[in-house]
Amino acid sequence: MTIVGPVLIMCGTTLAATHTSPIAPQVETRQDPAQKEMMERMGREANKKRQQDIREETDKLFRLATELKAAVDKTNENLLSIDVVRKAEEVEKLAKKVKEKMKESVGPPAKQELPTPVPPYPH
Repeated sequence: MTIVGPVLIMCGTTLAATHTSPIAPQVETRQDPAQKEMMERMGREANKKRQQDIREETDKLFRLATELKAAVDKTNENLLSIDVVRKAEEVEKLAKKVKEKMKESVGPPAKQELPTPVPPYPH
């Protein structure tokens, strides 16, 4: 028996390498079809809710950005209101929140069909 790096264990005529790893081996679990369908449906509903939240927060972001623009238009080079700075910070925070929510998703990404390319027009 030879020890090189990971511990080698003699098993009959075969050597099997073992090592300690912080990652547990993946165990395949089987779900019954009804449970799988329920999990998929819950994922779709969560994604639907997330999309609705994104729409609502994007509408609010648009309103805030419009208010910020109006407030900036009322200022001049010598005057910048604290309210304008606060409004800009609020826009920034909401934009970050929307961005993070866009990254969230439940389940595998939905398959999207790519458009069929149009062949070039022969001359």
